[in-house]
Amino acid sequence: MSKFTLRIPEELHARLTARATADRRSLNAEILHLLEIALGAVESDKESP
Repeated sequence: MSKFTLRIPEELHARLTARATADRRSLNAEILHLLEIALGAVESDKESP
C-alpha cells in the first residue's frame, strides 16, 4: 500500500469526516470507498457503447 499527503480544502475535509462518521468508517476508509465508487463508474462508462 502506498502512502502520500493530500491537501484538500477545509470544507471538503469536514464533509468527508461527517460522511465517514455517518457511515461508521475511518476517514481513510471513506476516501478509499468513494474513490472505488468513482473509478468503478468511470470504468462502467468506458464499457458503454
